[in-house]
Amino acid sequence: MRRIGCTFLAVWALLWCCQGLRAQGDLAFAELGDFPLENGQVIRHCRLAYRTFGTLNAAKSNALLFPTWLAGTTRELAELGYIGPGKVADTSKYFVVAVEVFGNGISSSPSNSPRQHGRSFPRFSLRDVVAAQHLLLTEHLHLPRLRGVIGISLGGMVAYQWLVTYPDFLDQAVAISGSPQVTSYDRLLWQAELNAIEGSGRKKPDNAAAMRAVAAIHQLHVRTPDYVAAHTPPAAFPQFLDLVERSLLKYNAVDWAWQLKAVMDHDIYRSCGGSPAAAAGVIRARVLVVWARQDLAICPEPGLTLARCLGAETFELPGDCGHFSFLCQIEALRERVHRFLE
Repeated sequence: MRRIGCTFLAVWALLWCCQGLRAQGDLAFAELGDFPLENGQVIRHCRLAYRTFGTLNAAKSNALLFPTWLAGTTRELAELGYIGPGKVADTSKYFVVAVEVFGNGISSSPSNSPRQHGRSFPRFSLRDVVAAQHLLLTEHLHLPRLRGVIGISLGGMVAYQWLVTYPDFLDQAVAISGSPQVTSYDRLLWQAELNAIEGSGRKKPDNAAAMRAVAAIHQLHVRTPDYVAAHTPPAAFPQFLDLVERSLLKYNAVDWAWQLKAVMDHDIYRSCGGSPAAAAGVIRARVLVVWARQDLAICPEPGLTLARCLGAETFELPGDCGHFSFLCQIEALRERVHRFLE
């Protein structure tokens, strides 16, 4: 009877463990304690939010990491069709760990930190973001390595950072509309948005005013002139502008600013020799660089330059959607990512 009881407990423990690795898409939090940043500051009571989808295989060799984009959430990644059976991150084949980047209002952020609220929240880098994600994967989910990383926009920058920060931890990376190093033109856009936030109030920004000011600047760059002109007749402009502004009112201005600052500081070459050629000597993973020719938000040339140094695969998203081509051309993106990962 005792043997039967021990066997039952062992089976129950195994089933419980496997259930934890099976995808339900529920939001979970990893408590990272006081998390040190590369600038010497510390995020107190740091929390990293994530969701898992799909099933981890016995060899633990099918895990994909999918970080969020600027102000984005893991729920959006799933609802917009990037994660799921047959989707860009195919959960019928892969165990997908979708993680909320610092500053998005779900993981530790200026808006939700109880001890470092608002502008007292430490300024973090994308290297810090990657270090926290590595801690989540290794210490909390007990994954020995990643099959790959998929990232879009800011998430694409995170994917590039993974390539040089933990080069032996992943086999493949798909960087979509991201960059290994922001250009001066990119910084000009983000600085304009930061100025709009700062100008809404020196001590305490008026969140609604700040995000309304950011909305018009942001829309100018995430779509192309041809796309906006073709889809918005002059008579419909007031309604269009109102919709654009209301779409950003849900975001916290300080959260947005802190993520922008991390983007503006982004440069993977800083830690690996200072050049694309030097980075190519560090990178071990196979890389797919996905870009849009008319991307006005993140210049595609740095990613293409690194791809040439690596001999990496590239894929141009068609159409005139600009930076948001990953939304307009999701089916083309899905097919190309599937071919690359397989």
